[in-house]
Amino acid sequence: MRTDLVIFDLDGTLLDTVGDLAVACNAMLAQRGLPEHTYADYRGFVGNGILRLVERALPEELRSADYVAAARADFVAYYIDHIDRYTKPYAGIPELLDALTRKGVRLAVASNKFRQGTEKLIRRFFPEVPFAAVLGQRPGVALKPDPAIVEEILALAGIARERVLYVGDSGIDMQTAAAAGVRSVGVTWGFRSREELMQAGAGALIDRSEKLLDLL
Repeated sequence: MRTDLVIFDLDGTLLDTVGDLAVACNAMLAQRGLPEHTYADYRGFVGNGILRLVERALPEELRSADYVAAARADFVAYYIDHIDRYTKPYAGIPELLDALTRKGVRLAVASNKFRQGTEKLIRRFFPEVPFAAVLGQRPGVALKPDPAIVEEILALAGIARERVLYVGDSGIDMQTAAAAGVRSVGVTWGFRSREELMQAGAGALIDRSEKLLDLL
């Protein structure tokens, strides 16, 4: 099947962001005198947006809506100013995006990260890539695995869903692709396991970025 558009997840797929997410979340916790978490812990916390990340990091007895909202605001204030201290593209990703662009394949990003952070990271690490759309979490738009963000990208790009490939590192991403009726590829270098990707119905798995070119 011909592929005219590849939609990428961001965290764990294009960029290894967990270091900066962990530091920012621990800074928020330290400010409140609360226990901090390890890098490994944060690999399991991410994937459902910043609100859920903050909620998971907080002690259970503090997870009221008001407390989580206040903690999220402090997290975002720290994170947006320290967003690229440890973050970096995964091996081969810049080269993959360049190769896809040269082939005439259009590119997009669909992330559960808040919009300002998503756009800042794309500008920082991929300023020359002509993305058709870069969409992050926004009020009034459901988070993945709801397919709303993918549907919005399809409408913006004007490309039929049978010519779209969705690439991500988590079960949520594979569920999003299925809900949107597009093909899926799970990447094994991200934050989740091969088992999670397979159980979530990944159409294919790849261990190296350049292998995506074989699936177009």
